[in-house]
Amino acid sequence: MLKKENKNAFIEICPVRNVIARFGNKWAILVLLIINENKNIRFSELEKAIPDISKNILSSTLKTLYADDLINRKIFNVMPLKVEYSLTERGESLMPVIFQLNDWAMKNMPDILEHRKTIQG
Repeated sequence: MLKKENKNAFIEICPVRNVIARFGNKWAILVLLIINENKNIRFSELEKAIPDISKNILSSTLKTLYADDLINRKIFNVMPLKVEYSLTERGESLMPVIFQLNDWAMKNMPDILEHRKTIQG
């Protein structure tokens, strides 16, 4: 059996787990879809588009997506401060994968929900 340190080292270098852990949270894919749909969008517009997300979680999600070069963050030197978000080339290259995942989920969700009912008794 691998020691805990060795397991964590493997997880950190595994590209699939590492990337999915970064954008696979509850909000990241939705934020990417909304940015993709709007091309350029401000923080306040994202808040309106996702009414049940807190400012802190939205801000944290945007920071993670920015750190991974999936989104651009453009600051305009006006008062009040204006910040716009858009997809980077890397973010745009991820969108077909997200669209495929969405199509798969839409196709399979009814059966998944039905199966959940059968095993929950």
